Amino acid sequence: MRYRPITAGLAAAAACTVAAAYCAWVRPWVMTWGATEDEVAAKLPGDELLPGADGIATRAITIDAPPAAVYPWLAQMGPSPRGGAYTYDWIENLLGLDMHSTDRVLEEYQHPAVGDTIGHGAEASRIEIAEPDHAFVTRTADGDWVWSFTLVPVGQSTRLISRNRFRLPGLGKKLAMIPMEPGSLIMERKMLQGIKERAEALAHAE
Repeated sequence: MRYRPITAGLAAAAACTVAAAYCAWVRPWVMTWGATEDEVAAKLPGDELLPGADGIATRAITIDAPPAAVYPWLAQMGPSPRGGAYTYDWIENLLGLDMHSTDRVLEEYQHPAVGDTIGHGAEASRIEIAEPDHAFVTRTADGDWVWSFTLVPVGQSTRLISRNRFRLPGLGKKLAMIPMEPGSLIMERKMLQGIKERAEALAHAE
Protein backbone atom coordinates (compact mmCIF):
# COMPACT_ATOMS: atom_id res chain seq x y z
CA MET A 1 0.00 0.00 0.00
CA ARG A 2 2.93 2.32 0.59
CA TYR A 3 3.54 2.24 -3.15
CA ARG A 4 0.33 4.13 -3.83
CA PRO A 5 1.66 7.54 -2.72
CA ILE A 6 4.78 6.94 -4.80
CA THR A 7 2.72 5.97 -7.86
CA ALA A 8 0.44 8.95 -7.40
CA GLY A 9 3.45 11.22 -7.06
CA LEU A 10 5.03 9.86 -10.23
CA ALA A 11 1.75 10.27 -12.11
CA ALA A 12 1.44 13.86 -10.92
CA ALA A 13 5.03 14.59 -11.90
CA ALA A 14 4.47 13.07 -15.34
CA ALA A 15 1.30 15.12 -15.82
CA CYS A 16 3.14 18.30 -14.85
CA THR A 17 5.96 17.46 -17.27
CA VAL A 18 3.53 16.88 -20.13
CA ALA A 19 1.65 20.08 -19.32
CA ALA A 20 4.87 22.08 -19.18
CA ALA A 21 6.06 20.64 -22.50
CA TYR A 22 2.70 21.42 -24.10
CA CYS A 23 2.72 25.01 -22.88
CA ALA A 24 6.33 25.56 -23.94
CA TRP A 25 6.44 23.82 -27.31
CA VAL A 26 3.00 22.87 -28.62
CA ARG A 27 0.63 25.56 -27.36
CA PRO A 28 2.24 28.47 -29.25
CA TRP A 29 1.71 26.60 -32.53
CA VAL A 30 -1.83 25.55 -31.57
CA MET A 31 -2.81 29.13 -30.72
CA THR A 32 -1.18 30.80 -33.76
CA TRP A 33 -1.63 28.27 -36.58
CA GLY A 34 -1.11 29.87 -39.97
CA ALA A 35 -0.52 33.37 -38.59
CA THR A 36 2.65 35.41 -38.99
CA GLU A 37 4.39 37.06 -36.06
CA ASP A 38 3.14 40.43 -37.26
CA GLU A 39 -0.45 39.16 -37.44
CA VAL A 40 -0.24 37.70 -33.94
CA ALA A 41 1.06 41.02 -32.60
CA ALA A 42 -1.30 43.22 -34.61
CA LYS A 43 -4.16 45.17 -33.09
CA LEU A 44 -7.28 43.94 -34.88
CA PRO A 45 -10.93 45.04 -34.97
CA GLY A 46 -12.70 43.74 -31.87
CA ASP A 47 -9.66 43.67 -29.60
CA GLU A 48 -11.07 46.63 -27.71
CA LEU A 49 -14.20 44.64 -26.78
CA LEU A 50 -12.27 42.38 -24.39
CA PRO A 51 -9.00 44.09 -23.42
CA GLY A 52 -8.32 41.88 -20.40
CA ALA A 53 -8.47 38.53 -22.15
CA ASP A 54 -7.16 35.44 -20.34
CA GLY A 55 -6.34 33.81 -23.66
CA ILE A 56 -5.93 34.77 -27.30
CA ALA A 57 -5.81 32.53 -30.36
CA THR A 58 -4.84 34.12 -33.67
CA ARG A 59 -5.01 31.87 -36.73
CA ALA A 60 -4.89 32.73 -40.41
CA ILE A 61 -5.00 31.46 -43.96
CA THR A 62 -4.27 32.82 -47.43
CA ILE A 63 -7.22 32.76 -49.81
CA ASP A 64 -6.67 33.13 -53.56
CA ALA A 65 -9.65 35.44 -53.92
CA PRO A 66 -10.41 39.10 -53.12
CA PRO A 67 -12.09 40.09 -49.84
CA ALA A 68 -15.40 40.56 -51.68
CA ALA A 69 -15.49 36.81 -52.32
CA VAL A 70 -14.61 35.98 -48.70
CA TYR A 71 -16.90 38.24 -46.68
CA PRO A 72 -20.22 36.64 -47.80
CA TRP A 73 -19.25 33.38 -46.08
CA LEU A 74 -18.56 35.20 -42.83
CA ALA A 75 -21.76 37.24 -43.01
CA GLN A 76 -23.95 34.14 -43.13
CA MET A 77 -22.15 31.97 -40.56
CA GLY A 78 -24.22 30.42 -37.81
CA PRO A 79 -26.64 27.61 -36.96
CA SER A 80 -29.57 26.67 -39.20
CA PRO A 81 -31.13 28.40 -41.05
CA ARG A 82 -27.87 30.34 -41.45
CA GLY A 83 -24.95 28.96 -43.44
CA GLY A 84 -23.16 26.83 -40.86
CA ALA A 85 -19.51 27.04 -39.80
CA TYR A 86 -17.80 25.22 -42.71
CA THR A 87 -16.12 22.79 -40.34
CA TYR A 88 -16.99 19.27 -39.16
CA ASP A 89 -20.78 19.53 -38.97
CA TRP A 90 -21.14 16.11 -37.37
CA ILE A 91 -19.01 17.19 -34.41
CA GLU A 92 -20.87 20.49 -34.08
CA ASN A 93 -24.17 18.67 -34.13
CA LEU A 94 -23.07 16.16 -31.50
CA LEU A 95 -22.82 19.26 -29.31
CA GLY A 96 -26.34 20.28 -30.30
CA LEU A 97 -25.29 23.32 -32.36
CA ASP A 98 -27.49 22.57 -35.42
CA MET A 99 -24.83 23.44 -37.99
CA HIS A 100 -25.34 22.65 -41.67
CA SER A 101 -22.57 24.12 -43.80
CA THR A 102 -23.75 25.34 -47.17
CA ASP A 103 -21.82 25.81 -50.39
CA ARG A 104 -24.16 28.61 -51.48
CA VAL A 105 -24.20 32.31 -50.71
CA LEU A 106 -27.45 32.95 -48.83
CA GLU A 107 -28.64 36.35 -49.96
CA GLU A 108 -30.97 36.77 -46.99
CA TYR A 109 -27.97 36.88 -44.62
CA GLN A 110 -25.71 39.17 -46.65
CA HIS A 111 -26.54 42.35 -44.76
CA PRO A 112 -25.65 41.65 -41.11
CA ALA A 113 -26.01 44.63 -38.80
CA VAL A 114 -24.50 45.53 -35.46
CA GLY A 115 -26.84 44.26 -32.76
CA ASP A 116 -28.10 41.26 -34.73
CA THR A 117 -28.04 37.97 -32.84
CA ILE A 118 -26.57 34.74 -34.19
CA GLY A 119 -27.74 31.52 -32.54
CA HIS A 120 -30.06 30.95 -29.63
CA GLY A 121 -29.96 30.74 -25.86
CA ALA A 122 -26.63 30.34 -24.11
CA GLU A 123 -24.85 29.85 -27.45
CA ALA A 124 -26.08 33.15 -28.91
CA SER A 125 -23.64 35.86 -29.97
CA ARG A 126 -24.19 39.49 -30.87
CA ILE A 127 -22.71 41.07 -33.98
CA GLU A 128 -20.45 43.90 -32.83
CA ILE A 129 -18.70 44.85 -36.07
CA ALA A 130 -19.90 44.19 -39.62
CA GLU A 131 -17.73 46.01 -42.15
CA PRO A 132 -18.12 44.42 -45.60
CA ASP A 133 -14.89 43.07 -47.06
CA HIS A 134 -12.93 44.17 -43.98
CA ALA A 135 -14.09 42.83 -40.59
CA PHE A 136 -16.76 40.73 -38.91
CA VAL A 137 -16.83 40.47 -35.10
CA THR A 138 -19.18 38.77 -32.64
CA ARG A 139 -19.35 38.66 -28.84
CA THR A 140 -21.17 36.25 -26.55
CA ALA A 141 -23.96 37.51 -24.31
CA ASP A 142 -21.80 37.16 -21.18
CA GLY A 143 -18.99 39.12 -22.84
CA ASP A 144 -16.42 36.39 -22.16
CA TRP A 145 -15.70 35.50 -25.80
CA VAL A 146 -15.00 37.80 -28.73
CA TRP A 147 -14.44 36.25 -32.16
CA SER A 148 -13.14 38.47 -34.93
CA PHE A 149 -12.40 37.94 -38.60
CA THR A 150 -10.20 40.46 -40.38
CA LEU A 151 -9.73 40.47 -44.14
CA VAL A 152 -6.46 41.91 -45.42
CA PRO A 153 -6.04 42.25 -49.20
CA VAL A 154 -2.69 41.09 -50.54
CA GLY A 155 -2.57 41.64 -54.29
CA GLN A 156 -5.38 39.54 -55.74
CA SER A 157 -5.54 37.38 -52.61
CA THR A 158 -6.78 37.81 -49.03
CA ARG A 159 -5.29 37.05 -45.67
CA LEU A 160 -8.16 35.93 -43.45
CA ILE A 161 -7.19 36.38 -39.80
CA SER A 162 -9.35 34.78 -37.13
CA ARG A 163 -8.86 35.89 -33.54
CA ASN A 164 -10.53 34.43 -30.46
CA ARG A 165 -10.24 36.45 -27.25
CA PHE A 166 -11.68 34.81 -24.16
CA ARG A 167 -12.02 35.43 -20.46
CA LEU A 168 -12.03 32.44 -18.09
CA PRO A 169 -13.19 33.36 -14.58
CA GLY A 170 -11.66 31.04 -11.99
CA LEU A 171 -8.69 28.68 -12.00
CA GLY A 172 -10.86 25.68 -12.86
CA LYS A 173 -11.98 27.16 -16.18
CA LYS A 174 -8.44 28.20 -17.04
CA LEU A 175 -7.13 24.68 -16.47
CA ALA A 176 -10.07 23.09 -18.29
CA MET A 177 -9.35 25.21 -21.36
CA ILE A 178 -5.88 23.75 -21.91
CA PRO A 179 -6.98 20.30 -23.18
CA MET A 180 -9.68 21.96 -25.30
CA GLU A 181 -7.21 24.11 -27.25
CA PRO A 182 -6.00 21.39 -29.67
CA GLY A 183 -9.62 20.54 -30.42
CA SER A 184 -10.39 24.17 -31.17
CA LEU A 185 -7.49 24.21 -33.65
CA ILE A 186 -8.82 21.13 -35.44
CA MET A 187 -12.26 22.71 -35.82
CA GLU A 188 -11.02 26.18 -36.76
CA ARG A 189 -8.43 24.93 -39.23
CA LYS A 190 -11.18 23.02 -41.03
CA MET A 191 -13.37 26.14 -40.93
CA LEU A 192 -10.68 28.39 -42.43
CA GLN A 193 -10.01 25.82 -45.13
CA GLY A 194 -13.75 25.56 -45.78
CA ILE A 195 -14.06 29.32 -46.22
CA LYS A 196 -11.00 29.30 -48.49
CA GLU A 197 -12.49 26.60 -50.74
CA ARG A 198 -15.84 28.37 -51.00
CA ALA A 199 -14.39 31.84 -51.58
CA GLU A 200 -12.01 30.63 -54.27
CA ALA A 201 -14.83 28.76 -56.02
CA LEU A 202 -17.01 31.89 -55.87
CA ALA A 203 -14.25 34.11 -57.25
CA HIS A 204 -13.48 31.76 -60.12
CA ALA A 205 -17.17 31.47 -61.00
CA GLU A 206 -17.57 35.22 -61.44
